[in-house]
Amino acid sequence: MADKKNIELLVSGGQANAGPPLGPALGPLGVNVMAIVNKINELTKDYAGMKVPVKVLVDPDTKQFDVTIGTPTASALIVSELKIEKGSGTPHTQKVGNLTIDQVVRIAKMKRPELLARSLKTAAKEILGVCVSMGVTAEGKDPREVQREIDEGKYDEMLSKS
Repeated sequence: MADKKNIELLVSGGQANAGPPLGPALGPLGVNVMAIVNKINELTKDYAGMKVPVKVLVDPDTKQFDVTIGTPTASALIVSELKIEKGSGTPHTQKVGNLTIDQVVRIAKMKRPELLARSLKTAAKEILGVCVSMGVTAEGKDPREVQREIDEGKYDEMLSKS
Protein backbone atom coordinates (compact mmCIF):
# COMPACT_ATOMS: atom_id res chain seq x y z
CA MET A 1 0.00 0.00 0.00
CA ALA A 2 1.28 3.45 -0.92
CA ASP A 3 1.72 6.10 1.73
CA LYS A 4 -1.04 8.59 2.18
CA LYS A 5 -0.35 12.00 0.67
CA ASN A 6 -0.85 15.04 2.88
CA ILE A 7 -1.52 18.33 1.12
CA GLU A 8 -1.61 21.52 3.18
CA LEU A 9 -2.74 24.87 1.79
CA LEU A 10 -4.50 28.13 2.51
CA VAL A 11 -7.83 28.65 0.78
CA SER A 12 -10.33 31.49 0.83
CA GLY A 13 -13.26 30.39 2.99
CA GLY A 14 -16.01 28.80 0.89
CA GLN A 15 -14.22 29.68 -2.36
CA ALA A 16 -11.92 26.74 -3.11
CA ASN A 17 -11.88 25.68 -6.77
CA ALA A 18 -10.21 23.10 -8.99
CA GLY A 19 -7.60 25.63 -10.18
CA PRO A 20 -4.26 26.22 -8.46
CA PRO A 21 -3.22 25.48 -5.77
CA LEU A 22 -5.70 22.61 -5.33
CA GLY A 23 -6.04 21.15 -8.82
CA PRO A 24 -2.31 20.74 -9.55
CA ALA A 25 -1.71 19.28 -6.07
CA LEU A 26 -4.59 16.77 -6.24
CA GLY A 27 -4.80 15.97 -9.96
CA PRO A 28 -1.78 13.64 -10.11
CA LEU A 29 -3.25 11.57 -7.25
CA GLY A 30 -6.19 10.50 -9.41
CA VAL A 31 -8.86 11.59 -6.93
CA ASN A 32 -12.15 13.34 -7.61
CA VAL A 33 -10.89 16.92 -7.30
CA MET A 34 -14.38 18.43 -7.35
CA ALA A 35 -15.52 16.19 -4.48
CA ILE A 36 -12.60 17.49 -2.41
CA VAL A 37 -13.24 21.11 -3.47
CA ASN A 38 -16.92 20.78 -2.48
CA LYS A 39 -15.98 19.28 0.89
CA ILE A 40 -13.48 22.12 1.56
CA ASN A 41 -16.08 24.74 0.63
CA GLU A 42 -18.69 23.10 2.86
CA LEU A 43 -16.27 23.08 5.82
CA THR A 44 -14.99 26.65 5.26
CA LYS A 45 -18.22 28.46 4.33
CA ASP A 46 -18.41 30.13 7.76
CA TYR A 47 -15.04 31.76 7.09
CA ALA A 48 -16.01 33.57 3.89
CA GLY A 49 -13.46 36.19 2.91
CA MET A 50 -10.78 34.73 5.19
CA LYS A 51 -7.80 32.54 4.40
CA VAL A 52 -8.30 29.16 6.06
CA PRO A 53 -5.58 26.53 6.55
CA VAL A 54 -6.74 23.23 5.04
CA LYS A 55 -5.20 19.75 5.17
CA VAL A 56 -6.21 17.11 2.65
CA LEU A 57 -5.09 13.55 3.35
CA VAL A 58 -5.37 11.32 0.29
CA ASP A 59 -4.83 7.57 -0.06
CA PRO A 60 -3.70 7.22 -3.71
CA ASP A 61 -4.63 3.51 -3.73
CA THR A 62 -8.25 3.73 -2.58
CA LYS A 63 -8.81 7.37 -3.68
CA GLN A 64 -10.26 8.00 -0.22
CA PHE A 65 -9.66 11.46 1.21
CA ASP A 66 -10.08 13.30 4.46
CA VAL A 67 -10.31 17.08 4.80
CA THR A 68 -9.55 18.95 8.02
CA ILE A 69 -9.61 22.69 8.41
CA GLY A 70 -7.79 24.94 10.82
CA THR A 71 -8.89 28.31 12.10
CA PRO A 72 -8.09 31.51 10.22
CA THR A 73 -5.38 33.68 11.74
CA ALA A 74 -6.30 35.81 14.75
CA SER A 75 -5.84 38.93 12.64
CA ALA A 76 -8.23 37.56 9.97
CA LEU A 77 -10.84 36.85 12.67
CA ILE A 78 -10.43 40.38 14.08
CA VAL A 79 -10.76 41.92 10.59
CA SER A 80 -13.91 39.84 10.02
CA GLU A 81 -15.39 40.68 13.43
CA LEU A 82 -14.87 44.42 12.82
CA LYS A 83 -15.92 44.19 9.17
CA ILE A 84 -12.84 46.17 8.10
CA GLU A 85 -10.54 45.54 5.15
CA LYS A 86 -7.27 45.26 7.04
CA GLY A 87 -5.35 46.30 10.12
CA SER A 88 -3.77 49.73 10.47
CA GLY A 89 -0.53 50.46 8.60
CA THR A 90 0.41 52.73 11.50
CA PRO A 91 -1.13 51.00 14.54
CA HIS A 92 0.33 53.41 17.11
CA THR A 93 -1.26 56.48 15.58
CA GLN A 94 -4.18 55.29 13.44
CA LYS A 95 -6.85 53.07 14.98
CA VAL A 96 -9.06 51.06 12.63
CA GLY A 97 -11.64 49.62 14.97
CA ASN A 98 -12.72 48.70 18.48
CA LEU A 99 -13.60 45.26 19.85
CA THR A 100 -15.80 44.68 22.87
CA ILE A 101 -14.56 42.24 25.48
CA ASP A 102 -17.31 39.86 24.26
CA GLN A 103 -15.82 39.92 20.75
CA VAL A 104 -12.31 39.35 22.12
CA VAL A 105 -13.57 36.33 24.09
CA ARG A 106 -15.43 34.94 21.04
CA ILE A 107 -12.25 35.16 18.91
CA ALA A 108 -10.16 33.68 21.74
CA LYS A 109 -12.57 30.70 21.93
CA MET A 110 -12.31 30.14 18.16
CA LYS A 111 -8.51 30.27 18.21
CA ARG A 112 -8.05 28.47 21.54
CA PRO A 113 -7.17 25.02 20.11
CA GLU A 114 -4.26 26.54 18.17
CA LEU A 115 -2.96 28.97 20.77
CA LEU A 116 -0.26 28.24 23.31
CA ALA A 117 -2.53 29.69 26.00
CA ARG A 118 -3.44 27.38 28.86
CA SER A 119 -6.65 29.19 29.74
CA LEU A 120 -9.30 31.35 28.11
CA LYS A 121 -7.90 34.25 30.14
CA THR A 122 -4.45 33.96 28.55
CA ALA A 123 -6.01 33.27 25.13
CA ALA A 124 -7.96 36.55 25.39
CA LYS A 125 -4.73 38.36 26.33
CA GLU A 126 -3.05 36.84 23.28
CA ILE A 127 -5.86 38.14 21.02
CA LEU A 128 -5.49 41.58 22.64
CA GLY A 129 -1.79 41.44 21.77
CA VAL A 130 -2.72 40.98 18.12
CA CYS A 131 -5.08 43.98 18.46
CA VAL A 132 -2.12 46.14 19.57
CA SER A 133 -0.20 45.38 16.38
CA MET A 134 -3.27 45.92 14.19
CA GLY A 135 -4.30 49.32 15.54
CA VAL A 136 -7.48 47.96 17.13
CA THR A 137 -8.72 49.18 20.50
CA ALA A 138 -10.65 47.06 22.99
CA GLU A 139 -13.50 48.42 25.08
CA GLY A 140 -12.48 51.84 23.70
CA LYS A 141 -9.00 51.61 25.27
CA ASP A 142 -5.49 50.53 24.43
CA PRO A 143 -5.59 46.69 24.38
CA ARG A 144 -2.66 46.61 26.83
CA GLU A 145 -4.88 48.36 29.36
CA VAL A 146 -7.53 45.65 28.92
CA GLN A 147 -4.80 42.99 29.34
CA ARG A 148 -3.95 44.64 32.68
CA GLU A 149 -7.63 44.64 33.66
CA ILE A 150 -7.79 40.90 32.84
CA ASP A 151 -4.78 40.36 35.12
CA GLU A 152 -6.56 42.34 37.83
CA GLY A 153 -9.60 40.06 37.54
CA LYS A 154 -12.04 42.56 36.03
CA TYR A 155 -13.42 40.05 33.48
CA ASP A 156 -12.97 36.86 35.52
CA GLU A 157 -16.64 35.90 35.44
CA MET A 158 -16.76 36.06 31.64
CA LEU A 159 -13.36 34.39 31.19
CA SER A 160 -13.97 31.55 33.61
CA LYS A 161 -16.60 30.02 31.32
CA SER A 162 -14.76 27.66 29.04
